[in-house]
This record gives sequence, C-alpha cells and structure tokens, in this order.
Amino acid sequence: MGISYKDSGVDIEAGDETVRRIKPLVRSTFNEKVLTDIGLFGGFYDGVFPEYEHPVLVASTDGVGTKLKIAFATDKHNTVGHCLVNHCTDDILCCGAKPLFFLDYFAVGKLEPQVAEKIIEGFVDGCKENSCALIGGETAEMPTIYNDGEYDISGTIVGVVDKKNIVDGKKIETGNVMIGLPSSGLHTNGYSLARKVLLEKYKVDDFVEELGTTVGDALLAVHKSYLKYVHPLVEKNLLNGISHITGGGIVGNTSRIIPEGLAMNIDWKSWKELPVFSLIRKFGNIEESEMRHVFNLGIGMILIVDKLKADEVLGELKPENPVVIGEIVKS
Repeated sequence: MGISYKDSGVDIEAGDETVRRIKPLVRSTFNEKVLTDIGLFGGFYDGVFPEYEHPVLVASTDGVGTKLKIAFATDKHNTVGHCLVNHCTDDILCCGAKPLFFLDYFAVGKLEPQVAEKIIEGFVDGCKENSCALIGGETAEMPTIYNDGEYDISGTIVGVVDKKNIVDGKKIETGNVMIGLPSSGLHTNGYSLARKVLLEKYKVDDFVEELGTTVGDALLAVHKSYLKYVHPLVEKNLLNGISHITGGGIVGNTSRIIPEGLAMNIDWKSWKELPVFSLIRKFGNIEESEMRHVFNLGIGMILIVDKLKADEVLGELKPENPVVIGEIVKS
C-alpha cells in the first residue's frame, strides 16, 4: 500500500469530525440575514438594510498574537476565540459600526477535533455576545508549519454604520474630554513581554494573591467588548472620537484619530491600574514609558466627547465604570 495523506500528517477524517462537532455551534449564531448553511464555498448575508439611510460597510481583520501561548500552556482553548471576536468588534466600533458577521481562520499542525471544538466555541460565544453571525471560516491542518499542540487563529469581521453616524475623529477639538473605559486585563496585546517577565517567576497554574487567581487565568481574561454601551452613544451622536487601546498603548492608538494641531493631556493617575500590570512593571524592572507604549494599563477604550456632553455620556456609561482621564489641548 502506498503512502497516504494521513501518513504525511493531514487527517481528512479528523477534519470531517471537526465539522460535525462545530456545525450546531456555528448554526446557533445564525439569524434571518444568513442565507446559507455551513459547507458552501462562501457565506451569504442579506445586504438589505432598510433601517439605515446610507449603510456603509466596515471591515477589520486581526489575530490574538502570543496570547495563544498561554492557551497552549494551560490547555484552555475556549476563550481565545471569544477574545478575537471582541477585539475585532471593538475595532469597527471605533468607526461607529456594529458587527454583522464574522469569518474565522484556524491553522494547526495536527488537528484534534476536541480542541478545535473548544476554539470554535469561543468564536461562537463572542459572536453571540456581539449579536453577529459566524457565517464561515477555514480550518487548515499544516504539519511542519506548526508544532503539535500549537495553532494560530485570525478573523475578519464585517459591520455596518449609517454614513451620518460615522465616527472618524474629524469633530475632535480643543477642550474635548477623554473618557476611559476599564479593560479586563492585557486584552490581546503585549503578551510577548508579559510572558517573558511573569513566566520567569511563576508557572501558569501558580495562584498569585495580588491577582486573585492563577497567572494563566489572569492572562487569559477575555478581551472586553464595549459594543453594548458605546454603540447607543454613536447613534445619539454623542461621540467625537473612539480609540481602541491595543498595541501602542493609549497614546499610540488615540493619536491615530487626533486631528493635526491637537494633542492629549492625560492624567495617568486618574484610574486604578490593574494588578497584572503592576507585577509586570515590578518584576521586569520596566520603564514607565515602555509600559505605556506596550500595554493598555487598565484602559481598553477611550471616548472623546464635547465637554458639555460629558456628564450625559458618563451617566450612560455608568455600568462600565467610566473615568475621565484627560482632555484635548492644542499641540
């Protein structure tokens, strides 16, 4: 008998078993706009939006980086997909959009259906939280590219915003207030540095009193979605700018939407930093400028609003524990 595809490291039967496992999970995200079932060469989504005057589609693609290394080390795979959907949702939310559908990419060295199912479960959890449909994706088994037990994930999200409600920072002006929304942890950025520092001192299953949990669980905290409370503010035209704090930190990300001639005056002591960042700073002996450049430091999203509207916005955001962290000034 000659060599088979399985002999070379690709198990088609495992792929079929994975599809069987995930079909009911994926279908649970469908709504009346999804016009196809799983298995076709593309996903169909109804593009009629009668509730919008001028619908504009907004798309974004991302991954979760080396946060995956924590999933490998803890053998917990049902949260990173959720992180990815929330991350992508927050990205398009910065433009004023809410998500419609999501497409995932899952690449692995050796496909284990039970692990794949957990990963897709995370995607499904994220899609349900953000009221979007998981209409398709790709699972690729690639021996020699990835080590056994390791994988990579990425995703593409497509959302919609009424053209009149697009948020692009053009309305930002001197005196605008910066309102910060707390993060749940590192979200999906800075993990290479965090792992280098923390995993030289701790094991992933070590309980750390300052964290109130294990190192692994603290680092796997799901990236927060801000859609529920922020999107209604978009529809009320209360926001001049929205910044998602990812790689590059508060200044690096918020600078992307600040018009020329303006700058940020940030009160770095206006919010309480999460313990995980304090541990990273202490054990890594990391300079403050580097901490601010790499991590969100406890602020996952920043809203920029007119000073006269700030109290209204803060009231609407009360369940999110917002904090005024600064203002816009002339540069």
